[in-house]
Amino acid sequence: MKRLEGRVAIVTGGGNGIGRGCAMRFAEEGATVALMDREADALQATGAAIAARGGKVVTEAGDCTNAGAAADFIARVARDCGRIDILLNNVGQSAREQKSSFLDSDESVWRFVIELNLFTTMRFSRLAAPHMVAQGSGRIINMSSESALIAPVGSHDYAAAKAGILGFTRAIARELAPHGVTVNALCPGPVKTRALDRPDDAVLAQAIASIPVGFIGDVADIAAMAALLASEEGRFITGQSILVNGGRWWL
Repeated sequence: MKRLEGRVAIVTGGGNGIGRGCAMRFAEEGATVALMDREADALQATGAAIAARGGKVVTEAGDCTNAGAAADFIARVARDCGRIDILLNNVGQSAREQKSSFLDSDESVWRFVIELNLFTTMRFSRLAAPHMVAQGSGRIINMSSESALIAPVGSHDYAAAKAGILGFTRAIARELAPHGVTVNALCPGPVKTRALDRPDDAVLAQAIASIPVGFIGDVADIAAMAALLASEEGRFITGQSILVNGGRWWL
């Protein structure tokens, strides 16, 4: 299917993992894909993979938390591609190696996690939305997490940032709906990405045991829902928080 033929899709953090998977799917659906990621090698590899399959791709190596770099990238896409139809705010991560209990946590880590997850989502949306409003159509898809709802111990910063994305999604969905722009949030559960690469098989087994369908998700599972929301088939869906997690948690 070529549901996104003629459209231009921006993906932040598009070099790896879910961002890469969504970018590949958008390209397969016919979109011109514009990717920004600070990992230049991964970004180049993703761009090459899309081009090898006949897709149209624009890449920009840069830090999504840099307001100036973000503004320059959006301006470049609008100028060179002529329009902006889809924005996938994908860039983000947990504290990872700096993860701790709340009582042992440090404010500098909170700021890093919230800046990378919530502020980039707000920033890129603010930059892209005027282009969508001007053309009378657009799709904004924000990557949240089931952690926003489950809030595991040690996720105080990540859960706060991802829950903030849900509130932000609902607020701007109401504001932008009259202009033909839909805004939704995806909340993935455990997915096969670098963040789930663990040497301890017991940890992986425990994660699988918590999922009713009995397996870890793939980036393609998230990309399929993102493609639906990005397409005309998603025109009547806005302001929603959609869990893609094998039934591990639900609204």
